[in-house]
Amino acid sequence: MKSFPNNKKTRKNELPDTLNETLLPGLPDHLSQNCLTSLPPSILFSVSHAWRRLLYSSLFAPFFSLYALLSASSSYPTTKDNQVDRISSIELMSFDPISSLWRSVPSIPKDPPLHLLHRHPSFLSRKLSVQSLTVSNHLVLISGTTHQFVPALSRPLVFHPESNKWFFGPPFTSPRRWCATGSVHGRVYVASGVGPRYSGEVARSMEQWDFRQQGNHWRWENMAPLKDGRFSREPIGAIGYKGKLYMVNVKGNAPKEGLVYDVEENQWNDMPRGMLAGWNGPAATMNEDAIYVVNEVTGALSEYDCKNDCWKKVIELPELKLAEQIAAGRGRVCVVCANGETIVVVDVMARPARFWVVEPPLGQQVAGLHILPRMSGSY
Repeated sequence: MKSFPNNKKTRKNELPDTLNETLLPGLPDHLSQNCLTSLPPSILFSVSHAWRRLLYSSLFAPFFSLYALLSASSSYPTTKDNQVDRISSIELMSFDPISSLWRSVPSIPKDPPLHLLHRHPSFLSRKLSVQSLTVSNHLVLISGTTHQFVPALSRPLVFHPESNKWFFGPPFTSPRRWCATGSVHGRVYVASGVGPRYSGEVARSMEQWDFRQQGNHWRWENMAPLKDGRFSREPIGAIGYKGKLYMVNVKGNAPKEGLVYDVEENQWNDMPRGMLAGWNGPAATMNEDAIYVVNEVTGALSEYDCKNDCWKKVIELPELKLAEQIAAGRGRVCVVCANGETIVVVDVMARPARFWVVEPPLGQQVAGLHILPRMSGSY
């Protein structure tokens, strides 16, 4: 977008003079803004450039967008010179639901160098997980794998969309991958996993980082350990729900073990039978008040009913079969399918539920998905 020189100071509640197209004829801008901020973002985007600039300014509450960790598709044509770099690299992009455009996110800090692999050049058929989560409207990278098959992160890497900034969290007590990670009430949890080499102590450990504290007080605290290392076999999403963390140790429809961590009591319990029986695919929480799961075989999206310890089907779609990942927020459940090359968005608030499809950028596959406020200044 072309920029224009501006030598005048802008008052707090005014748009810059260089963008001064009339918002509403006959009204000063501050009154026009009060009127327009109650309109849906899609209307502001469609009517005029002036309204669109208001929508993407700091004066308008940010709407929510999709954020995807992306890697190059192994089926996309590349030259021999850049093939290894493309299939090995991970980048973060944001999908603006109002303009229906993918937008670049500021590059991940290069100091210290970070090497996150989604596929190793020697093992292209196997995906390597990059584990991430959202907490307090931030995206947090927790674990990944390097070319040497060791943990890629010595401390969490955090992105704040509303400031467009990256920063680091506190150093891990034990850097790990193939762990269980999740958040509850603004606290980040990491459990089990594997370090540079297997350790029974690490595989049973549980640590907490209170993200709500000031940065100079950030640290990892040891919490109640697991009884064994069965949750260190593969990357696991620990789902925050009603003050507890819920997780299973095997994906899909295979027999599995389920555990529940009570945050306030600092203790582990067995997962309710009905919940465990229906946990047959990727799962996600919405506002820590609802859990959704996708049956990767049938394509059924279901919501957990805690009163009756059962799952209630929301919608069943062939597009949801072979679901790999899921993110939920703002009344939407977003599911990564088709080997990471399709995102199916389901409006679970609609009756009946409706859906649509979002395609990743050309030649890219989704390695992680989150719902967060739009980036600042992204117009």
